[in-house]
Amino acid sequence: MGWNSWNHYGCKVSDAIVREQARAMATNGMKAAGYEYVNVDDCWQGKRDAKGFIHANGRFPDMKALGDYIHSLGLKFGIYSSPGPQTCAKYEGSYQHEKQDAETYASWGVDYLKYDWCSARRVYKPSEMPAVYKKMHEALVATGRPIVYSLCQYGMDRVWQWGPSVGGNLWRTTDDIEDNYTRMAFIGFGQAGLAKFAGPGHWNDPDMLEVGNGHMNADEYRTHMSLWCILAAPLISGNNLATMSQETLAVLANPEVVAIDQDPAGAEGYRVSQEGPLQVWVKPLADGSKAVGLFNGGESAMPVTVRFKDIGLSGKVSVRDLWKRNDVGDFSGSYTAQVARHGAVMIKVK
Repeated sequence: MGWNSWNHYGCKVSDAIVREQARAMATNGMKAAGYEYVNVDDCWQGKRDAKGFIHANGRFPDMKALGDYIHSLGLKFGIYSSPGPQTCAKYEGSYQHEKQDAETYASWGVDYLKYDWCSARRVYKPSEMPAVYKKMHEALVATGRPIVYSLCQYGMDRVWQWGPSVGGNLWRTTDDIEDNYTRMAFIGFGQAGLAKFAGPGHWNDPDMLEVGNGHMNADEYRTHMSLWCILAAPLISGNNLATMSQETLAVLANPEVVAIDQDPAGAEGYRVSQEGPLQVWVKPLADGSKAVGLFNGGESAMPVTVRFKDIGLSGKVSVRDLWKRNDVGDFSGSYTAQVARHGAVMIKVK
């Protein structure tokens, strides 16, 4: 769980912006909800020195000092690179400097690396991808510093099948998300079938959260958050934490919803039924209960029903609404909720 600069700031990111976002995370309830990584995405890189070591550009005068500041808030520091000669924004990549870059990141106190394929396609064959990602993993391990390793290669070559073997803690399963319902839903519901590849320490990553960036409505953002939590997805916010509304904070930091994502069993949810635009997904939880998402991708409010036999339950079943944070009651056979257009109802049943 954490924050990443790309979705909201792109290449306008700077030391001052990252510090502001870290301060906000530490004080506005996000840290208390479990968010801890403050990740600088693309566009921080400057040039290499005569010995080949990377330095940050002028927007980041002292990366170690930035890392120290983030750590002083009880948070963790993330950074970004590419195995190619250039990043996606055409800044300096890590090609042929993997060991040096890993050592530099460790010296700065980095706790998380997002490694984005980008220009690597110009210098490597697709078949070399696992070895390329393993090379940086080994360089990170050699530093002796624990660094979360995020593979970003857009789900090519069924990365979910080999990501763990090259040291990946999480791997993107698709191309980039956008702040609109159509793209978010395409990515989120497109995770169907990937649950068996995820578990503690190695996660499918449907990309960062767009909650609060302004181009979806409240129901759509609740769908976004609900689906990502059912999927046990990494929760990396991508909005402006310093200026977000209380409504946005309530979506990102609802403790009962976040608890589903962070459940210690680490099980990824899966789809149990679909009727046109109406879908039911379930996520098994460590305490034996189950989280259920009732989703309406249609153009009007409609009832969505979960049949308890479809999720392995019988007899009387207690239902709790996680967004409303109240107990709904006991039900037999099924539970039906009226779900808003592009909306979601998220319940916990046992």
